[in-house]
Amino acid sequence: MDAAVIGAGAGAVPRAEVERRYARIREAMARDGLDALIVSGNEYTGFEGAVTYMSGFVVVHRYAYVLLPLEGAPSIVFPREARYVGEHGTTWIEEQEFVDLPGEWLADRVRGKRVGVYGLDYVMAVRDYRALEGAAEVVAWDLGFDHARAVKSDFELAAVRDSVRINTEGFWIFLEAFEVGKSEREILAPCEEYFVAQGCGRLTMDMVLVGPSGAAQPEFKIAGGRPVRRGDMVLPSLEIAGPGGYWVEVSRAICPGAPSDETRRMLEAYEEYYDAARAVLREGATAHDAHRAVSKGFTDRGWALGHVTGHSIGMTMIEFPKVGEGIDTVLHSGMVLSMHPHVISDDGNACLYMQDTWLVTDDGGVPLADLPMRIFDGTEGRP
Repeated sequence: MDAAVIGAGAGAVPRAEVERRYARIREAMARDGLDALIVSGNEYTGFEGAVTYMSGFVVVHRYAYVLLPLEGAPSIVFPREARYVGEHGTTWIEEQEFVDLPGEWLADRVRGKRVGVYGLDYVMAVRDYRALEGAAEVVAWDLGFDHARAVKSDFELAAVRDSVRINTEGFWIFLEAFEVGKSEREILAPCEEYFVAQGCGRLTMDMVLVGPSGAAQPEFKIAGGRPVRRGDMVLPSLEIAGPGGYWVEVSRAICPGAPSDETRRMLEAYEEYYDAARAVLREGATAHDAHRAVSKGFTDRGWALGHVTGHSIGMTMIEFPKVGEGIDTVLHSGMVLSMHPHVISDDGNACLYMQDTWLVTDDGGVPLADLPMRIFDGTEGRP
């Protein structure tokens, strides 16, 4: 095919973008001595995107694999029972196979070779791994694959910004629906309706953290029927992928009463994190540098962080590199990071957790949303 755009519908991507992706991945494959790469994706939220990235196909149900040889054309293989699940015509990959056991089909293709597998730890079906085991030298290659796709192209960044636009608007909708006496799910419902209307489909994973006396409890949960009370702290964790398939995370805390004294101190540390991220998320810094800089305000005050400080994010919800202690991966301009220090009180009963999606540039981090770093009280209008 000579068309400038290949694939169809949601899978339509410029040919030059596909060639760029494959070239970067093959360069990393050659460096690590791989003859082929198997990319796994399944319908578990946030784990389908690697297949979309490599093929344009969106996994609707079951699972799929993309086989990319070091040289030659790629293939995509599905379990036979998924023949009529998903829009198979959206992929730009010409060889599409529907078989009873994809692992056996893959084993025949890669027999005797050294094969990297993206998704070996979390995604690949056990029955398919069993078929591959022994047929080829199987290498876990999540880090290699994620590092090869971490720097986003201008095409990808446009989709990221669109997802941020949708998610930021979702927060304002959540804030407008917020009202003491309403249930958590009543407040979140207009958000979800907007996300679906904007083309997110089911690529949303929205949760809440709530608690009394101006302090949220640290456990994430699905929004339920509990009414919000005057003294509650509510933290919507809004995580979505727009129609381009790129995940982002943007959220702020809401407290209709007075935040607790400890929560106020946590907010001070969050303000310090925000300034630190602008400075440290730059070309040449390491993920370790970033973690140390953004966590300093929290650790200096004696608090622990209960969740990873941040991570790369793209067509898979959580990608490598993580932003954490001892992670020496060098940051490069064009990387997109989700940052969300999850600060936990000494007694483990309170937290603050606010998310932003950042762009790494030569000069420092750029927050892609325009939400002020603050705790809202539910009465604010849009800026």
